[in-house]
Amino acid sequence: MSGLLINLSILLAQPTGISIYARNIVPYLKSLNPTLLTAQDFKEFKCYAVPDNLTPAQGTKGHFNRFLWTQFQLPHIYKELDSHLLFSPQPEAPLFSNCRSVVMVHDFIPLRFPKRFSPLIPYHRYYIPQVVAQAQHVICNSQATADDIINFCHVPASKITPIPLAHDANHFRVLGEDAVRPYYYLYIGRHDPHKNLHRLIAAFSALPDNDDCELWLAGPQDKRYTPVLQAQVEELGITDRVKFLNYVPYSKLPSIINGAIALVFPSLWEGFGFPVLEAMACGTPVITSNLSSLPEVTGDAAILINPYHPEEITEAMQLIISDCKLRDRLSTQGLTRANQFSWERTGLATVEILSRYL
Repeated sequence: MSGLLINLSILLAQPTGISIYARNIVPYLKSLNPTLLTAQDFKEFKCYAVPDNLTPAQGTKGHFNRFLWTQFQLPHIYKELDSHLLFSPQPEAPLFSNCRSVVMVHDFIPLRFPKRFSPLIPYHRYYIPQVVAQAQHVICNSQATADDIINFCHVPASKITPIPLAHDANHFRVLGEDAVRPYYYLYIGRHDPHKNLHRLIAAFSALPDNDDCELWLAGPQDKRYTPVLQAQVEELGITDRVKFLNYVPYSKLPSIINGAIALVFPSLWEGFGFPVLEAMACGTPVITSNLSSLPEVTGDAAILINPYHPEEITEAMQLIISDCKLRDRLSTQGLTRANQFSWERTGLATVEILSRYL
């Protein structure tokens, strides 16, 4: 048996965020001869079957099941397989046990923007800092997240390595030119308050003389937040120009990104920001926030705005429409920038860290 265990108990059948990350780096970890703890099928790896009710697909119950399994079952598996190291693609590991671990931290958004009465607040406030404190080493997805780990968990910077994430370059790429009318700006993501959609909608409604422009919001609707946004759109009298697309399948994303005049992503905080990188890879101009990890991802290949100032968002959207040279420049720079990110680079950098502790 290998000395390395990789904990994939959180993997979703329909991947988002953490699952996308895990699925893309696991192939590069094969050289370490790991055993995968998983309920899914990975043909080329040694696998140890775990229950299939430990994922976010089961809601809060899934998180609770996974917590109990991690604390009480995983230490026995670690010992049974004679393991030397556990790698977890999320900040979870057995506490107060003999399990040595390297964990990945994606963001501290639940602590920056806490949701009242969320049963997961203790998980983020107490459990994750303890996991991070006990880990041999911590990987994260950006310098912004590294700074948050230092501030929220009080661990030294020497124990943290930021490794940027990536995109599927075969999937997110420039497609053939289609004459799309009307022009539309695109947002991709959830409707949570920190995504800042109320300011994006206000900024869009303030665009002068652009009645042929639309705003497309791609991402799962949420009964807590979407109705408020829809009421705002109605109040502003722009229901015919703002489209709530709901969840867009992964296979359709390149086409709607390519068709957009720009991706507008004014989030108040991101650990990394997949949509921004995916848009650049498609040659679509990007307008995004000048804080958290987003400037790290875009470099100088996007228009950066203060997301708390809707008038800056409006101004950037207006510039995209009126200045075709700017559009072309952002498109070219975005493609160059996106080429600097690859899952191979992410995977090999992860192998280097794990090898140190095996």
